[in-house]
Amino acid sequence: MNILSQLVFDKTPNSELCHTLQDAEKINNKKKIPILLTSKILNENNIFEYSWNVTSDSIAAYISHLLNAKLLIVTNVNGIYTREPQEKDSEFISTIDAKKLLTFKESSVDLMLPSLLLKFGTNCYVVNGMYPERVLSLIDDNIDNYNFDYTKIVGDL
Repeated sequence: MNILSQLVFDKTPNSELCHTLQDAEKINNKKKIPILLTSKILNENNIFEYSWNVTSDSIAAYISHLLNAKLLIVTNVNGIYTREPQEKDSEFISTIDAKKLLTFKESSVDLMLPSLLLKFGTNCYVVNGMYPERVLSLIDDNIDNYNFDYTKIVGDL
């Protein structure tokens, strides 16, 4: 994750790397983009097992919980599907309960994410990052009419 953070930092003008949420807030207050290196936070809190069931999706869920922030997972597909998007009879799912997602053996998010959404009582949005305007639309709290596919995972039951 730190390597990916460094790559994002290298490509993002007006950004700074940081290791704590407090430093991220200070950077944000300077009107810069904080790029959080999560390893220190994860090592201090020891919240995750070492497993392929946990990826950046679950780490993002944990960090968004700490920040009380909206969780947006950016991927290379429009959201969650009933099976691989390119497979015959695959159907797009615009809204899914996190409990239902727990029954999926595979999806475009990691296997731990639905459990965390239920634990934290929060929702998540999965969107195709190949279209930056979609990502920006979901981040903007002033927009509530989206004319594109994305999946809302409901964990705030």
